[in-house]
Amino acid sequence: METKSRTFLMVPYYLWMVLFVVAPIALVGYYSFFDIQGNFTLANYQNFFSGTYLSLTLSSFWYAFLITVFTLLIAYPTAYWITKTKQKQLWLLLIIIPSWINLLLKTYAFIGIFGMNGSINNVLTFLGLERQQILYTDFSFIFVSVYIFIPFMILPIFNALDKLNPGLVDASNDLGASQWVTFRKVIWPLTVGGVKAGIQATFIPALSLFMITRLIAGNKVITLGTAIEQQFLVTQNWGMGSTIAVFLIVFMVIIMILTGDREKGGNQRGNY
Repeated sequence: METKSRTFLMVPYYLWMVLFVVAPIALVGYYSFFDIQGNFTLANYQNFFSGTYLSLTLSSFWYAFLITVFTLLIAYPTAYWITKTKQKQLWLLLIIIPSWINLLLKTYAFIGIFGMNGSINNVLTFLGLERQQILYTDFSFIFVSVYIFIPFMILPIFNALDKLNPGLVDASNDLGASQWVTFRKVIWPLTVGGVKAGIQATFIPALSLFMITRLIAGNKVITLGTAIEQQFLVTQNWGMGSTIAVFLIVFMVIIMILTGDREKGGNQRGNY
């Protein structure tokens, strides 16, 4: 009876997965085999492996890599510092609150900050310096992207650091290990699971950014997400847009597999 009851309770979950996960992916795969006239073709996949889309893919991976690296470099020390403070929950709340604000509003706020008549340029002119073109550059795109993704990198790293057994760090110090050796041999290996989760939450969405590339980078940065948007909304070539989406899904699955945490068990306090 328990087995039947569990199976019955899982029905809504299976229906949700089929309707909102499997079906959309299947439709994307289906439309990828049609050209702009609605004829069946494999040309979309052939075009994807042409020079244009391959360079676009490499560019997307490069920008996603940069965004992830800079986010990690900021998030890890920040998460470590938060674990050492007395007001952990308060600091976490202050980090999480900006993620509740609509992404479009935050993007327009940075347009005002980075614009030629924005806050930064006003400060530069006050200091007697010339106004600089900050908006519509690689710097502005990466900066805004890192700002947006930082909470999603900090949270899993904080959870991993907060669960770290402090006795292991104390033991390493008692044995004469330097702080760097302790970090490299003890802290990092035991928190790498949180880092992987943060990379998933940052790298994968960074591959498909499109609104920030349009508003902050002025379409000077083209990603796979931008290409999909243009194919669906501008050229109306749903087949090519679906093909790019298929490869984007494949890339995401590969990244999830590579960054998946295969370790079992947990690094809990105590038991030492």
